[in-house]
Amino acid sequence: QVQLVESGGGLVQPGGSVRLSCAASGFTFSTYVMGWYRQPPGTERELVADITSVGGTTNYADSVKGRFTISRDNTKNTVYLQMNNLKPEDTAVYYCNANRRDFYGMLHNYWGHGTQVTVSS
Repeated sequence: QVQLVESGGGLVQPGGSVRLSCAASGFTFSTYVMGWYRQPPGTERELVADITSVGGTTNYADSVKGRFTISRDNTKNTVYLQMNNLKPEDTAVYYCNANRRDFYGMLHNYWGHGTQVTVSS
């Protein structure tokens, strides 16, 4: 059974930092692209950052470049999102995602349940 369990969210002041973690199980973690998405209130879910399975090539939304860092530890089946210099507009539910296309082109796509990050003074 596939599980993605996020942790590390909460209330943080503007300018502060938070590290999110996503512990994965039930699939071959090292073969999946891992990503973090967020959904602010009243808006659609959007990509924050993702990281490839091997080599660790990263991709970031323009709004978080220079402030957020995604990383993964394939020995612990865990992906992280270090968020620095947080702004009120970073307030959202943050979701962990795992995806890959198999040999036949079929997309395997999994989501965690999300963790709330609120940036407010």
